[in-house]
Amino acid sequence: MELNGRVVVVTGGTRGVGAGIARSFLAAGAQVVVCARRPPTQPVEVEGRSASYAALDLRNPAAVQDFFASVARRHGRLDCLVNNAGGTPYRLLGEGEAERHARVVELNLIAPITASLAARPWLREARGSGVMIGSVSGTRPSPGTAAYGAAKAGLENLARSMAVEWAPEVRVNSLVLGMVRTELSHLHYGDESGIAAVGATVPLGRLAEPSDVGDAAVFLASDRARYVSGASLLVHGGGERPAFLDAATVNKANQTNQTNQTNQTNKANEES
Repeated sequence: MELNGRVVVVTGGTRGVGAGIARSFLAAGAQVVVCARRPPTQPVEVEGRSASYAALDLRNPAAVQDFFASVARRHGRLDCLVNNAGGTPYRLLGEGEAERHARVVELNLIAPITASLAARPWLREARGSGVMIGSVSGTRPSPGTAAYGAAKAGLENLARSMAVEWAPEVRVNSLVLGMVRTELSHLHYGDESGIAAVGATVPLGRLAEPSDVGDAAVFLASDRARYVSGASLLVHGGGERPAFLDAATVNKANQTNQTNQTNQTNKANEES
């Protein structure tokens, strides 16, 4: 398979998007190590091939260093690091202390820096790559998740700078995600009808599946993307329909109705 013999680390790879990414790499033939603070509730596997798990708090630099050293000792190499771990609760800026918002930035921006620096020696030796898992929250206003959006904006910029500083030995790219359907989607969008209604707002008509993200990550890590570095690949199904278009459609309909009414009135006057 395409990534036979390659070794990949997926942070936060025990559930949701991360587990989907790990499964895509397994399906492509890679050996996959997932790390998170808690073990997976179900095996991360594809057709009998499983990812190995290591407990890790990415906010502990010493533990992160030890983790990547152990991956290198066990597997002899490291070809790709997928910085997926992250997330945030919904919290308006004025409803939380600065320290709480800072913890969101730490998880979503500082932790990927820590992991990337720890992995760099082995990525450089393998002439491998890094993949940052970003978000459309970093490219538009994100009320209720402002610190998360700011961190994701920084993560995308970080990837571009890394791509320049670490070239030509290490390629670095970003996936910029829209809405993804996971086991926690009901907490954000409600029941199946709510999820379907939200999916209908996406031009492609549905939320992304974790495998959609995983396949894109595999592409960026593969030799097919050998000349792709410093890029941001949008994985958002076409994005969001701009609200002004709906407003414009309503106004156009109103204008059409007014024109029709005027024509009908003129016709009635002429007939009388």
